[in-house]
Amino acid sequence: MNYKNKINAGLFLIGIVLIAGSCQKMSRPALADYPADANPPGGPLKFYVAFDGTTADPLFNAVDSIRANFPSDNPLTFVDGIAGKAIKGAVNKAIKYAAPNDFAKSTSFTMAMWLKSSPWGSTGPGWILSLTDKDYWHNSAIFWYFEDESQGSTSTTANMKLAVMDQWFEFTGAKLMQKPLFNGQWHHLAVVYDETSSKLIYYFDGTALTGLDPSLTDVKNNGAPRGPLKLTDASGNSGSLIIGGWNKQAGLAGPTDDWVQGFTGNMDQVRLYGKALSASEVQALYNSKL
Repeated sequence: MNYKNKINAGLFLIGIVLIAGSCQKMSRPALADYPADANPPGGPLKFYVAFDGTTADPLFNAVDSIRANFPSDNPLTFVDGIAGKAIKGAVNKAIKYAAPNDFAKSTSFTMAMWLKSSPWGSTGPGWILSLTDKDYWHNSAIFWYFEDESQGSTSTTANMKLAVMDQWFEFTGAKLMQKPLFNGQWHHLAVVYDETSSKLIYYFDGTALTGLDPSLTDVKNNGAPRGPLKLTDASGNSGSLIIGGWNKQAGLAGPTDDWVQGFTGNMDQVRLYGKALSASEVQALYNSKL
C-alpha cells in the first residue's frame, strides 16, 4: 500500500470510530445527562394523584405518581379538572388506597388540593379525606370534611371541619370560613401543620387565613403543644387513605350513620407532603394551577 492510500485508509478508520462513538452517545447518554426527578420517592411529596389518566381503567387513572400506588377501588367518575381531568364525588362512594405511601411517618405535614362545588342544600356533610387508624375512636388519624347549607356553607362561606389525632378544628358559627369555596369555581385549599410551632395554617387560593381563633390553629397533646405528630398506629403501620369520602364509603371500620357522606363536588391534584410547606411554596402551587 502506497503512502497516499495509507493516509486515506487511516482517515476512513478514524471516521468509522467517530461515527460509532457518536451513535453510542446518542443512544445511551451518560447518567449525569438524565434530568433529576422533581418528586423522587422518599422526598417531601409523599403522595400525589392528578387523576389525569386517559385509559378506560379507573384504577390506572387514579394512580399516585410518587410510587405508582394504585387504588384498590375507584367508583368515582372523571370530569374536566383545573388541569387535565378531575374526579366527581358521590354521596356513598370514595376512592380507597391501601396506604398513602410513607406519609403516615410524617411529623409535620401539608395537605393540598383543588376543589369545585356549589352549595348542596341540607343533605349532610361531605368528607374529602381520611387517613384510617384503629387507635382513634373515629378510626381515623386525620379526617377532613365540609358541612352543608344547614350548617352555614353558602356560596360565600364554608363550614369546614378537620380532625388530627382526635383533636377537632371546626370552622363553625362565628368562626365560619369567610371564603367563596362553594361558588361553583375551582379553588385551591391547603392545610399545613408545623411541628416546631404546633400550629395549623390554612390557605385559600394561595393566601393564608389570618386572625383565626386558637381553637382552629393550636394543636395540643394533654394541654401542651403537640410537637411532632405520630400518624402511624401502635404497630408503626400506616392506615388506608380514603379520598372523596370517609371510612364508611370505602367499606372500612368507622361510624356508619346516614349523615356520613362523601363529597359530591369535584376534586383535583391531591397532594400530601411530609413537611410544612412555606407560604411561598403554597403560593407556587396555586399559581401553577397544578
